[in-house]
Amino acid sequence: MGAGAGASDGMSDRRWFISHAGVDRAWAEWVGWQLLDAGLEIELDYWDWGAGDNFVLKMNAALERGRFLALFSPAYFEPERFTTPEWTAMVAKKEQITPVCIARTTPPAILSALLAPDVFGLDDHAAREALLRAVEGPSRPDQAPPRPPGMLARVSGSGPRLPGSLPRVWNVPARNAAFTGRDGMLVRVREALASGQRVAVQALHGRGGVGKTQLAIEYTHRFVGEYELVWWVASEDLALIPDQLAALALHTGAAPVGTPSADAVSALLAELRTRSRWLLVFDNAEDPDALAPFLPGGTGHVLITSRNPHWHTHAVPLDVDTLSRIESVALLRSLGAGLADTDADDIAATLDDLPLALAQAAALLTIHGLSAADLRAELARSTAEVLDADPPDGYPVSLAAQVRLTTARLAAKHPGAAALLAALALLAPEPFPATNCTGNLPADTSPPLQETCASRLAAGKALRAIGRHSLARVHNGTLQLHRLTQEILAGQMTSQEHDQARADAEALLAAANPGDPGEPRLWPAWQVLLPHALALDPARLTTSPARFVVRQACWYLMDRGQARPARERLQRLYDTCLQQLGPDHEDTLRAAHHLARAYADTQEHERARALDEDTLARHRRLFGDDHRDTLASARNLAVGLWTLGRYEEALVLDEKTLETRRRVLGSEHPGTLLAATGLAVELGSVGRVDEAVALEEVTLEVQRRVLGWEHPDTLNTASNLALRLADAGRVDEAVVLGEETVECRRRVLGSEHPDTLITAANQAISLAAVGRVGEAVVLGEETLEVQRRVLGWEHPETLITASNLAVDLADAGRVREARVLGEETLEGRRRVLGEGHPDTQRTAGWLESLGEEPASPGAG
Repeated sequence: MGAGAGASDGMSDRRWFISHAGVDRAWAEWVGWQLLDAGLEIELDYWDWGAGDNFVLKMNAALERGRFLALFSPAYFEPERFTTPEWTAMVAKKEQITPVCIARTTPPAILSALLAPDVFGLDDHAAREALLRAVEGPSRPDQAPPRPPGMLARVSGSGPRLPGSLPRVWNVPARNAAFTGRDGMLVRVREALASGQRVAVQALHGRGGVGKTQLAIEYTHRFVGEYELVWWVASEDLALIPDQLAALALHTGAAPVGTPSADAVSALLAELRTRSRWLLVFDNAEDPDALAPFLPGGTGHVLITSRNPHWHTHAVPLDVDTLSRIESVALLRSLGAGLADTDADDIAATLDDLPLALAQAAALLTIHGLSAADLRAELARSTAEVLDADPPDGYPVSLAAQVRLTTARLAAKHPGAAALLAALALLAPEPFPATNCTGNLPADTSPPLQETCASRLAAGKALRAIGRHSLARVHNGTLQLHRLTQEILAGQMTSQEHDQARADAEALLAAANPGDPGEPRLWPAWQVLLPHALALDPARLTTSPARFVVRQACWYLMDRGQARPARERLQRLYDTCLQQLGPDHEDTLRAAHHLARAYADTQEHERARALDEDTLARHRRLFGDDHRDTLASARNLAVGLWTLGRYEEALVLDEKTLETRRRVLGSEHPGTLLAATGLAVELGSVGRVDEAVALEEVTLEVQRRVLGWEHPDTLNTASNLALRLADAGRVDEAVVLGEETVECRRRVLGSEHPDTLITAANQAISLAAVGRVGEAVVLGEETLEVQRRVLGWEHPETLITASNLAVDLADAGRVREARVLGEETLEGRRRVLGEGHPDTQRTAGWLESLGEEPASPGAG
């Protein structure tokens, strides 16, 4: 994009700075040539400025040296253009602007008084005369001055033709009148082709329906004035390319009639290498090596459209992505779809801003008479069917047909890649770690997929095959299918194909399982796999490995405070296992174990206790008291009993469980250490503070050595120990350890993670204990606000923080606020825990004593 200046004292009347929108580059080049030919000096940003130059500084310097020529067009007045501050600044300085119109447009009011003659819609001579009259240049020489070095000399030998005028040799498809947007991409294509690179070959690649062909057509029409020869070659079938190039050879005179195709092509390529200002477009070329013999070389330009992104050897690839939302809405409306803003935005989002899909939707709205609500309902019912409708003008096939044809080609050449694609169609539209599955697939996986994932080398070949067909994005061993492609693929499957794809999807999940979701080093891998583990319906899983991955994914969710979505999936999984496998099946028992935690995390504590109690009884009967699953169930039940206020039962069970774990698993096993942490909390809460501190100190030392300082279990123990140190009177140590732990948890888990909030609430207690009540109140208020938003007002941890904050407010002299918060907390505890729960009773007792002598309600 250019910028400009008006004439003023000291400025040269012979030097013109051309201001234009980026998409009007063809006009800018034509105008620049005409002014040069008239003996004037010009400055044009991409002719005279280097890639590293500062745009603003260069523009300001140009404005000081000469006059300002503005090329008015609709794009010129778009708000985001650099031209907007250019002409606004000029008007503000009341300096002269010389405008010409290169397209029909209405200037903004601030420029409405300026007379802008039209130079479009005229023949070359008339347009030149209109331009030169506008700039009022000096007498014109009969011959063009020497061309400046740089871009202009490379673009042409005689200067560009008037934009829009067709060359003698031309066979490009008709322009799409509804073409919308892509201005930035058109500019990038033009700049790349005209940059003087050694190979002026651009390959536009992208998924089917993204508009590669339409972009190429628009480029040829937009910049037709730069070429004397433009030839379109349909390249999907390589066998048809020679005859099309032979026809061009006849048009150019490179070969006489009757010349065999091979000889005519050779003659044509030799002729093109000696010429400039030509453009060949190879549309839908898929094999770079097969197309290479037809690339002429020389100073002309070649544009390729392809689904295959691997053109680096022969061309400069340019990824064509979907439209921006603004462009999508504009395209729908340009195709006649009269939609409200919300409807247009919703339909564009549903169709992934894909041009072909949007064109099909517009046809359904305008030609078939569907309303926006009708179209949304049809898309919800069957996206594949909607996108299999007749293709709109300018597109050879519908999006669904295009996906079907491309998938069939892939399956014919690489059945394993097609099997992988079908499986991923049932997972999430997020990157899937395909190469992580190599060598790990279950034995009952389908043979094509088993063969494809036998090794990283084999998987790499499959990924490249899928990438060449642009059916998915391939990056660092991952595959990402677009949502529309997924829906079309799934919608086109037969019942038998769908069952096989689902089985393969389960196998991929099992093979990609990162491991223990409690291990921080595995969290990045779980972040990648999580959407896929949640994509399959838990009630339709058929294998134990797949159920295992889903259970672990739900545990990962619960560790991050997202218990409700985890509970929904675990409930479906448990109900299905119970019905299909029976209550004593291993998968049923493990689903019960996870579901009980989800109940507890969503405040269904009695349901959690009942399920844990049943699971423990079954584990004891099936496996004995010393089995790991039995010990895990015992620990879970103890937590449930404690939450319900049944402290003595919980304490007895946890002491026995810890003793058994030490004997069976060893004192440094992570499960043993976790059980020790839980028991220490209970000991401290029943007044056995010294025992609790001793147990936590030993446990923390071992966890730091075995698990690491930043492991969640280690941080949990540190957080509890800080609170217990305060209870034991070692408040200074408590504050230091608490500060370290809060900072570490914020760094590892994030400031709004439930565990981080618990540690912050504990730290507020320690601060109050050392007399730093003001700091305790601030930290308590911050923590309570976040807990209420993240966990809810009546979550037990939220109520604990509120209870402690009420005490701190009273100690800080804010008694009225303390009483209000205490009463809110009491009501919440009555509803959640019941009237007889110890925490409820402590809060009630504190409120009664508030008028006399504030007493701590404890951490609850």
